[in-house]
Amino acid sequence: MSVQQSFRQIIRVLETDIDGSLPLIYGLAEVKGLGYTFSLAITRILGLDPNTRIGYLSDEDVKKIEALVKNPSSYGLPSWMFNRRKDYATGKDLHLVGAELIYFVKEDIEREKRVKSWRGVRHALGLKVRGQRTRTTGRLGVTVGVRKKRQGPQQQQQSKQG
Repeated sequence: MSVQQSFRQIIRVLETDIDGSLPLIYGLAEVKGLGYTFSLAITRILGLDPNTRIGYLSDEDVKKIEALVKNPSSYGLPSWMFNRRKDYATGKDLHLVGAELIYFVKEDIEREKRVKSWRGVRHALGLKVRGQRTRTTGRLGVTVGVRKKRQGPQQQQQSKQG
């Protein structure tokens, strides 16, 4: 790591505000689209200490991290680590983060609905998509259960006697 700056409580990396007290790996994993393994790979490639608090990163280190995430294949990361391999439109291996990732996922769901694939129909109906059971879970609205009937005064006396 280069020249250390003073500690910053909140640091902005890849358009995400991160708590400066987190270790570098867990702090990077807070960014949508970066997980623990990808964060560990970033720290190893750039030669950063994974246990350093992210608040101690210099601006240069943040720029290096952002450059690596924008173009991970140029730094030697294998394509199986990317979160969007063989993109539908371009056919390239991409790694998306933040709002870009959310946009592409929504576009994929809309494409499935348009094509009327099984997954698209399940999405459109608001049902579970990945084969989970639906008999008992995933219900919306009022819960369904068994309720005893209210007993009238005559029935209470009969139950006490009987």
